[in-house]
Amino acid sequence: MGNISKNKNGICIQGYEGSFHQVAAISFFGKKVEVISCSTFRELVKTAANENLSAGAVMAIENSIVGSILPNYNLLQQSNLKVIGEVYLSISQNLLVNLGVQLKDIKEVHSHPMAILQCLDFVEKYNWKLIETDDTALSAKHVHQHKSKHIAAIASKLAAELFNLEIIVPDIQTQKTNITRFLVLNRMEDIVEIEGANKASIYFQTNHSKGILSQVLLAIAKNDINLSKLQSMPIPGSNFKYGFYADMEFDHKKQFYKVLKSIALLTNNVKIFGVYKKGKLVKG
Repeated sequence: MGNISKNKNGICIQGYEGSFHQVAAISFFGKKVEVISCSTFRELVKTAANENLSAGAVMAIENSIVGSILPNYNLLQQSNLKVIGEVYLSISQNLLVNLGVQLKDIKEVHSHPMAILQCLDFVEKYNWKLIETDDTALSAKHVHQHKSKHIAAIASKLAAELFNLEIIVPDIQTQKTNITRFLVLNRMEDIVEIEGANKASIYFQTNHSKGILSQVLLAIAKNDINLSKLQSMPIPGSNFKYGFYADMEFDHKKQFYKVLKSIALLTNNVKIFGVYKKGKLVKG
């Protein structure tokens, strides 16, 4: 598996070895991908933008339960990074223990607060002490290092493999359909045209006159393009005016560039984040 190091050939992830970001990176780049651990998304974008430190990044952008990660859109907007792909990861939370530990032995369960929240229906069946930590994967590592038979962690299948832990109960999340979308990013100067691209992510603003957004949406529909996502965001420094992040799906790239021309007079400050292949759903 990938090493957590400042390797210019590595891919930046938010979190640690065994995190779902690493699962997404492996899904896109393969099992031999080296990953660079970043404690925050801001650090991830900064490191990914430096050609001497990394070869790009994988960054979560939205979740099927909690919605869009809005600060990450702003980070992307302010960077020189472009989208070269995406991964839809079905999040599977698992109860991990050291080998031989049984459910009756467990006294504490450690994990990130969001992971614990996702699994409350399961963990509340037992009289366990719930310990919140900074990261699911770090919790798994902690269980492994301390060799305790009384501590369990909630984390990924990858974390179990990396830290030689047993999945005593799989898929303990309450909501079984829990999908996180990750964007695969690279620097603008390193981008090459992607053959067979059928999706694009853009940002645009309008002049905010009456009905202008509906005109933009109509123009997109007339060009036989599926608007798979439209996310509004306040324009910094404005008086409640908004810009829009949009994902468009199409059969041929010429459809996308045609629609850009058709909305040119209706929009301003248009930025193309990337033209890439639509991602497939994989199990985490």
